Amino acid sequence: MKAASGATARDQDFEIFLATVPGLEPALFEEVRGKGFRQPRVVPGGVTLRGGWPEVWRANLWVRGASRVLARLAAFRAVHFAQLDDRARQVPWADVLRPEVPFRVEASCAGSRLYHSDAVAQRIETAIRETLGATPSPEAAVVVRARLENDLCTLSVDTSGELLHRRGYKAEVNRAPMRETLAALFLRACGYDGAEPVLDPMCGSGTFVIEAAEIAARLNPGRHRAFAFEQLATFDEDAWQRMRAVRSERVPAFRCHGSDRDAAAVAMSRANAGRAGVADHTEFRHCTVSEAVPPEGPPGLVIVNPPYGARIGDKAKLAALYRALGQVLTSRFTGWRVGIVTSEPKLAHATGLPFLPGGPPVPHGGLRVSLFRTAPLG
Repeated sequence: MKAASGATARDQDFEIFLATVPGLEPALFEEVRGKGFRQPRVVPGGVTLRGGWPEVWRANLWVRGASRVLARLAAFRAVHFAQLDDRARQVPWADVLRPEVPFRVEASCAGSRLYHSDAVAQRIETAIRETLGATPSPEAAVVVRARLENDLCTLSVDTSGELLHRRGYKAEVNRAPMRETLAALFLRACGYDGAEPVLDPMCGSGTFVIEAAEIAARLNPGRHRAFAFEQLATFDEDAWQRMRAVRSERVPAFRCHGSDRDAAAVAMSRANAGRAGVADHTEFRHCTVSEAVPPEGPPGLVIVNPPYGARIGDKAKLAALYRALGQVLTSRFTGWRVGIVTSEPKLAHATGLPFLPGGPPVPHGGLRVSLFRTAPLG
């Protein structure tokens, strides 16, 4: 569908919000800045930038660390429902939403006189339905998000749809998988830029290995999936296909390696790498941590998300695994850097590795995990 009448999509300039896991905003900022987006700025929960709809499409297609991309539509003060009703009806919904496409509204409230999020969502939904003629539906893929904070109401449209860690290739996952967006930010925090080998000796479903191989091959993370912005009035199919057709791929200088003691996990990783299109850039082995050895070539990065242990008894058993991991890395991986993701600092330190000062813990799978990094091992 072509862009709506009036100002064209390329003429528009508005705030775009890229959400991420709290605590990893600086890593996302570095990625966004490195990809040439305009006026990136760290804010709580993500990064903002300026641009138009092509920048929205590009952010969804290119950015690895964002969990969703929101296009800001309007912001105004609202201290009572009559004010909210009036201002919501003044938003030019027809410039963004299509009357024949169902929508839904999700709201959150904090520190505001309008504190009932369901009531706020219902008022905005009514305003859209009565001014645009679109039909609300709880299953709609197009989502308008309202954030009321300190009486300021910010309205955005979620342009991503499904969360962006759903790259479109992973049909198989193991227990407690690392999200691709989180893996990408941890790789970045370890200084990985695609120009060195990577090894994950507990690879599970292959997330770290596949994400690293995609970075090395310069593959766009959103290349295999659809987005909610394709259902908006601002969408231009021809321009989008031209954007998707641009290729910056390269053959990586080094392969990315994974291993696991579970043969089923190794098979799962290989299948996922094949669907992602990086089978030629990855290699997976069935072996234990004690059997892990560096691949041929220069030193690179070992990155691993070992089991954490949900119960106290588990942690005592896992300490031996972490000690074995540390001994293998210390004795065989001279010159390699190490990144370990875990919720338990005591387990990380059981490796005996010389960790650098760390960042804040971040939410993952109902826990809070931290990245423990080293300099090149001596």
